[in-house]
Amino acid sequence: MLTTIFLQIVQGADTAVADTVKKTVDAATQQYDKLSYWDLMLKGGLFMIPLAILLLIAVYIFFERFMATNRAAKEDTGFMTNIKQYILDGKIDSALATCRSNSSPMARMIEKGIQRIGKPLNDISAAIENVGKLEVAKLEKSVGFLSTIAGVGPMLGFLGTVSGMISAFYQLSKSGNNIDIGILSGGIYEAMVTTVAGLIVGILAYLAYNIIVARVEKVVYMLEARATEFMDILNEPA
Repeated sequence: MLTTIFLQIVQGADTAVADTVKKTVDAATQQYDKLSYWDLMLKGGLFMIPLAILLLIAVYIFFERFMATNRAAKEDTGFMTNIKQYILDGKIDSALATCRSNSSPMARMIEKGIQRIGKPLNDISAAIENVGKLEVAKLEKSVGFLSTIAGVGPMLGFLGTVSGMISAFYQLSKSGNNIDIGILSGGIYEAMVTTVAGLIVGILAYLAYNIIVARVEKVVYMLEARATEFMDILNEPA
């Protein structure tokens, strides 16, 4: 008799638990089906605002620096040929005019070298090198922000997740003995949104940083090659 009653109680409890789990899963499934990416972003809370700002800054810096390095990398194939001919012919003014008509970093670097013609070669080389460094520094302007965003983005996202988890467990503690799995699971997935967003921002900023650095290095190699070519022109016997 007692065994039968006990089994009925256990079966009833199992059924109740199963029904509760089924309702929770169904509710979560329905909620997930209705969620869009925009809804997920909104559920990330206030931490999504600084992450969005960081993303916009990273995108702006990337495209602005990409276009700047693209302009700097363009090279007039006849530029150095004309400079060489003018220098060998003694037409220094024409060589300077050619440099000033070209807005590239290479032209500004060669112009400084032409202005120093007549001085020791070491002085000319040093002047060219200094101008080259200044031009490279201009190209690298704001690139460090991409590196900073790549590091700050994921950390800010993780901070948002920790904050969301604290809020979720606080709400759970307020429910007392009436523990609702839906409240906890909902709070957790909402909190995880900022981690995903932070990682996306960090990854994109990291890729942008490395792309721009590679393009700047390409310009540096080009400037070094043209500086060497210019010094070879000056070293040619008259």
